[in-house]
Amino acid sequence: MIKYQFIQGGITAPSGFKANGIHCGIRKNKLKKDLALIVAENRCTSAAVYTQNLVKGAPLAVTKKNLSDGYAQAVICNSGNANTCNADGVEIAEKMCALVEKQTGISASDVIVASTGVIGQPLDVTPISNGMESLVKGLGDNSHDCAQAIMTTDTVKKEVAISFMLGGKECKIAGIAKGSGMIHPNMATMLVFMTTDVNISSAMLQKVVSADVKDTFNMISVDGDTSTNDMLTIMASGKAGNKEIVSEGADYKLFKKMFNVVSGELCKKIAGDGEGATKLLECTVIGAQSKKIARTVAKSVITSSLFKSAMFGSDANWGRVLCAIGYSGANLDVDKIDVSFSSSKGNIPVCVGGRGIEFSEEKAKEILLENKIVIDINLNSGRNKATAWGCDLTYEYVKINGDYRT
Repeated sequence: MIKYQFIQGGITAPSGFKANGIHCGIRKNKLKKDLALIVAENRCTSAAVYTQNLVKGAPLAVTKKNLSDGYAQAVICNSGNANTCNADGVEIAEKMCALVEKQTGISASDVIVASTGVIGQPLDVTPISNGMESLVKGLGDNSHDCAQAIMTTDTVKKEVAISFMLGGKECKIAGIAKGSGMIHPNMATMLVFMTTDVNISSAMLQKVVSADVKDTFNMISVDGDTSTNDMLTIMASGKAGNKEIVSEGADYKLFKKMFNVVSGELCKKIAGDGEGATKLLECTVIGAQSKKIARTVAKSVITSSLFKSAMFGSDANWGRVLCAIGYSGANLDVDKIDVSFSSSKGNIPVCVGGRGIEFSEEKAKEILLENKIVIDINLNSGRNKATAWGCDLTYEYVKINGDYRT
């Protein structure tokens, strides 16, 4: 059994990192922070994954260029404006990197830059420039402020940190994320920034990230919309002092598992905070012939608007689960499918062998009234499994997105 523990400190828990978040004036509401900064004491091996949407925010292009050598030392991110579809978008993103260099001495080419918010609105760099001195002066163990500054429609801050032993050294991995709407990623979910003090090469770090998102961030859906600004980045300071991970040995495997713990927790926080959501939905699929089939089925279920609506109403309409499996495109035998619902109030089987069975509607209602619902699906055709996360579809989702810009 691999041991780890959740710890305080958020993004600054790993050795060698400081952070801060302030309101600089991009957002009209002065109570909402809108500019975040994460700084490392040294150049860090780094890795990233980006949205597959053909329309990409300008910060992604700049970040991709800056990370081309596998190193970074800072992250700057604004909320309130996505800096996407702007003629001067790349210029603005590069100016943000230059402002970090001016205030910290960190090379602009070692800066990860990100933006989130409204698409297609001009971004004035003046508030960012005016706020940089205060942002840098406040750098410290301020993960909470940093996590708050990257939020848009999020209702809660999303931060996770763990510690574990690797190669006889105490190591830490941490992350903050933002994401509440426009969530149906093909890489990661909205914005995720992670740090670690593990000593690991850029190549191995990239290998971990690219593999992990297939089972974590790519398995979330709130509303079926893939954002233009999705980005996941990680910086590794190496300050834990472990022997550098440069190949796929035991230490690599352990680090990969610990990374998955943090990414998995962030996924749950994002899905559970879906715009207007009242419930976190977790769909677990087992007994699949292949990993691809398991992933396809799990994500199809938590993406179904009809099923999400049923969960909002605490209606055990298991036929919508079968329907979503049926149009998922997965090659499977529908006559072997078993389905059950569970929560802290218990478990209730609702379908066996692709057919409905008698069950207590009262008990099912009691189970589905909870704020975390698990949908267990057994395809009874193999040994592969997958998990996907989503949320219910509520009236509030439409209200939030009906006046998002105003």
